[in-house]
Amino acid sequence: MSEKLDLSKIKQVPLQDGQYIKTESAKTQIVLHHTAGNSSGVNVAKAWNSDDRGRIATCVVISGKGASNSFDGEIVQCFSSKFWAYHLGVKADVFAAYGVPYKNLDQLAIGIEICNWGQLTLKNGKYYNYVNKEVPASEVTTLDTPYKNYKYFHKYTDAQIESVRQLLDYWRDSYNIDLSFDYSQLFEVNKKALSGTNGLYTHNSYRRDKVDAYPCPRLIAMLQAL
Repeated sequence: MSEKLDLSKIKQVPLQDGQYIKTESAKTQIVLHHTAGNSSGVNVAKAWNSDDRGRIATCVVISGKGASNSFDGEIVQCFSSKFWAYHLGVKADVFAAYGVPYKNLDQLAIGIEICNWGQLTLKNGKYYNYVNKEVPASEVTTLDTPYKNYKYFHKYTDAQIESVRQLLDYWRDSYNIDLSFDYSQLFEVNKKALSGTNGLYTHNSYRRDKVDAYPCPRLIAMLQAL
């Protein structure tokens, strides 16, 4: 039997009231993101708490390998999933292009951020992220088919994928969210996502300029088994 989410193991790094919207809202969607940053969910939360970008955040961040203040797969909670913050950034012209009336999707979509560098570039036998920092070959996922012109990505760790699974199970039961796997729904902009249809999505479901979360085969296998 799969392990269930242990709420007592979630690290609380609460955001200040002005960094998210402390108003309860109905939830119909879960959206997977990655941070395009390093491994510490704690540092991500702290950065959100001190920046001046406004109320942009997700309720949880999942740490990766190598953080000094957080362990691989640790879930860091910034605010309750009952509340919300901006994390999708969908512009009005996207809704218009798909013939969908504008809707504030952020308030109905629970966001999960996975600490991960995202797309990588292979140069002289070594892999580099977008800030030109080398990523070890052992932490690289190579896709059989390039995704949005990228073949190499920073690997989501097994611990991160397991934490995502536990969160999805928990929120499915809490909010009655449909976790049926649909590749095009997850990795292409689509009307279901933009309409607020109940389901599981990624940032790619709303915006063509995003690559999070990418179609990692191990992540997909987990999602297919839900």
